Amino acid sequence: MTKIGRSQLRFEDDRFLRGQGQYTDDIRQHDDATLVFVRSPHAAAKIVKIDLDEANAIDGVIAIFGWNEMRAGNAGSFKPRALFPGPDDGAMRIPPFTPLADGFVRYCGEPILGIVAIDKASAELALEAVNILFETSVAVIDVANALSNGAACVWANYPDNRCFHFEKGDSNKVKKENANAAHLIKHQLTISRVTAAALEPRAIRATFDNASGKYRLEVGTQTPNRIRPDLAIALGIEPEAIEIIAQDCGGSFGMKNTAFPEYAVGLWAARRYGLSLCWRASRLDSFLGDTHAREQIADVKLGLDEAGMFLGLDVQITANLGAHIGPSTIHPVVSNIGGIIGVYNIPASHVRVEGVFSNTQNVSPYRGAGRPEATYIIERVIDIAAEKLGFDKVELRRRNMIQPAQMPFNTGLVFTYDSGNFPHLLDTALDAADWTGFGCRQKASKLNGKLRGFGIANPIEIAGGPERKPHSEFARVTVSPEGTVSLVSGSSDSGQGHATVFAQILSSKLGLDPSTVSLIAGDTREAPNGTGTFGSRTVAAAGTSIVKCAESLIKTMQSSAADALNSTIDEISFEDGYFRAQKSNRSITFIDLVRDRSEPISAEYDGSADNATFPNGCHICEVEIDPTTGTVEVMSYLVVDDVGTVINPQLLKGQITGGVAQGLGQALMEQVVYDPGNGQLVSASFMDYAMPRATELPPVQVISQPIPTSSNPLGVKGAGEAGTVGALAAVMNAVCDALSSVGADPIDMPATPESVWSALRAANNKKA
Repeated sequence: MTKIGRSQLRFEDDRFLRGQGQYTDDIRQHDDATLVFVRSPHAAAKIVKIDLDEANAIDGVIAIFGWNEMRAGNAGSFKPRALFPGPDDGAMRIPPFTPLADGFVRYCGEPILGIVAIDKASAELALEAVNILFETSVAVIDVANALSNGAACVWANYPDNRCFHFEKGDSNKVKKENANAAHLIKHQLTISRVTAAALEPRAIRATFDNASGKYRLEVGTQTPNRIRPDLAIALGIEPEAIEIIAQDCGGSFGMKNTAFPEYAVGLWAARRYGLSLCWRASRLDSFLGDTHAREQIADVKLGLDEAGMFLGLDVQITANLGAHIGPSTIHPVVSNIGGIIGVYNIPASHVRVEGVFSNTQNVSPYRGAGRPEATYIIERVIDIAAEKLGFDKVELRRRNMIQPAQMPFNTGLVFTYDSGNFPHLLDTALDAADWTGFGCRQKASKLNGKLRGFGIANPIEIAGGPERKPHSEFARVTVSPEGTVSLVSGSSDSGQGHATVFAQILSSKLGLDPSTVSLIAGDTREAPNGTGTFGSRTVAAAGTSIVKCAESLIKTMQSSAADALNSTIDEISFEDGYFRAQKSNRSITFIDLVRDRSEPISAEYDGSADNATFPNGCHICEVEIDPTTGTVEVMSYLVVDDVGTVINPQLLKGQITGGVAQGLGQALMEQVVYDPGNGQLVSASFMDYAMPRATELPPVQVISQPIPTSSNPLGVKGAGEAGTVGALAAVMNAVCDALSSVGADPIDMPATPESVWSALRAANNKKA
C-alpha cells in the first residue's frame, strides 16, 4: 500500500518508455480515409471564387466540401460557454463561428475547405491543386489598432471591434483612496501572445455508425464531456449522439480542452460520406490552427501612503480575443480578476476587462488560464513602486501581506481565500534563496562583466472552481473477488500521472495494493458525466469522487465484516485497510472480505468538492545578463508552495518544474508574431517560435509548506498550474531588477536578447 504523501514512480511510464503509448494517430486503421484542410493565406479577405476542377480530377479524392455543404447538412456555429455584457451594457457581441469559413476569412490559417481522400498523398496533391480567388481587406492585428479611430472592422456589424466588458470591485472607493494617496504609481504592462506548442499535434479519428446513429470521435483532449456539447451545438445534434474517446494525450496545457473546427468537420464528413477518416495536424497546421493565449494590455494604478501601505488598485485590461469567440475564449480573459490583488491587503480595488476582436486566431486557456497574468500585474507593479519610491521590495511586500489571522479573507474581487500563511512562505523562500547573500553574488557577477537580478513573486490562484459551486466529477470504483480494482474517472490524463495518483488515493483509503488498480478514463461511454482535467482541479475534484466511492464501499462491506468477525455493525471500525471488531480486536482486510463474495462490489459518485481552493506560494528567480549581447541566463529558481496536502511529492515537483519552464519560456523568448501590415503569421515554425531547452532551465528547488484546506476531504489545493502562475512575474522581475542596477528602464516580455540589449543601449545613451 502506497500512502498519500509518499513519492511513487509513475505506473504509466513503463509502457511509455517502451513506446507502447496509444496516441490518436496510432489508432489509424489501414482503410481509414485522410482529411486535410485548405486554409486561408490571408488575415482578412472575401472569397470571390473557388476552382476545384483540377483538385477533383486527382485520383483518390473522395470529396471536397466547404461551408455551403455543411450548412445544407444542418451544421451550425460554435457558441461561447460564458456570456458577459457587451459595449454600453448591451448584449455581448457573438459573431458566427462556423467550422469552415462562410464566404469571408478573418485570420491567417482559417479553414476554408475540407478534402477527403483515400490516402495522405492524394489529399495533399488535391490540397495543392485548389485555386481560390480572394479580395483582400485591411487586417487589424493588435488591440491598439483595433480600437483606433477609423480602424478596419473584423466584423462589419461590429464597427468598433468591441466584444464585451466585465468589471468587479468599487471604482469610486479606489478613486477616493488614490486621491488621498501620497504616491500613485501608473504603469502599462504588455503581456505577450503565446501558444501551447504541444509535443503531439492535434489529431482525430472520426466515424459514424448508421445502426446506432452514433458519432464517435477519438481525440487527444483533457475534457471529453465538455467538448461533446460544444461539438453537438456546431453540428446541430444532441450531445448524446456523440461518443468521445480520449487516448493518450501528448501534451495539452489547456489548449486541447476546447472543441476545434477540425473536429466538427471530421464528424460531419464521416457521416456525410459514410466512412471513417483521420486528420492529423502538421506543425504548420498547429501554429495556424491551435488556439493562442494571454495577449493583453493592462493599465495599472496603485496608490500608497507615506509608509508604503497599499491604498487603492485600479486595473484596466484590454484583451485581444482574436476573430472568433470559441467555447473557451472568454474564460481566461476574465478568470484573472478575482486574484489580481494577489496575497496583499488592498483596501480598495477595481478591475475592468474589455475584449476586442482582431484578425488573429482566437484565444483559449493555456496553463494558468488568466492567473499568470493576474500575478504578473500585481507583482510587477509592486516592484515598479519599490524602484520608483525607494522602498525595499521585500519589505514592501511583507508589510502589505494578508495575515493568517485574517483568514478567511474577502478580496473584494470575487474570491474569498480560505487559508494560507503568505508571510511564512515569503520568509521561507528568502532564507532558502539566501536573500542576504544576494549583494555578494551581484558583486561577483559584476566582476565577471555581468548584471545580476533578483526576482520575487507571490502567486495565488483559484483551483477547482467556480468558487462556492465547483464543477462536479464522476468516478466509479469496482472491486472484484479476484482482487482486481477498476476505477473509471471523468478526468482525462495529458501527462499528469492520474493512474499513479488516483491509485495512491484509493489504496490509502481501502488498504489496497496500488498496482491492482486499473484506470479507465477519457471515454464518455464509461463516464457519461464528468467535467475533465483543467484549472488545477483534478486531485480535488476527482480525488473527492474517489474518496466518496471508497467510503461507500466501506459502508457496503460493514455488514459482511460484522458477520465475518462475529460482531455487530456498530462495533466495526475501519482503518488502514482493516475492518476491526472493537471488543474482540479481531480484524479482516477489506480485500479479503471482498474475495469471500461471489460478485464484484461497485460504487459511483458524480458530485463536487465543497468549494474551490487557493494554492499559493513564493517564487524566487535570479538571473544574469550579459550586457554585450543582451542574453539572459537563469542562475537559480526556487519555489516554496502551499498546495495543501501533497499526494506524491515527486510528481508535485515535476508539475511545478514543468510549469516554471513554460512561464520562463514566455518571459524570455516565446511569442506568437503576426506581420502588422498583412496579418501573416510570422512565427509559424520552431525556427521562428523560440522554445526553452533543458539547458536554459536550472534545477528548480521545490519546498512544500502545506496548509490543508477544508474544502475537500483530501485537503488538497491543486498544483498543475502553480509553476506557471508565479514564473512570469518572478523571471521578469529578476530581469528588470538587473536592468535597473545600471539605470535601464523596465521592459515587457519576452525579454529577448534584442530587447534587453536595446534597453541597455538606451540607458547608456541617456548617460552620454
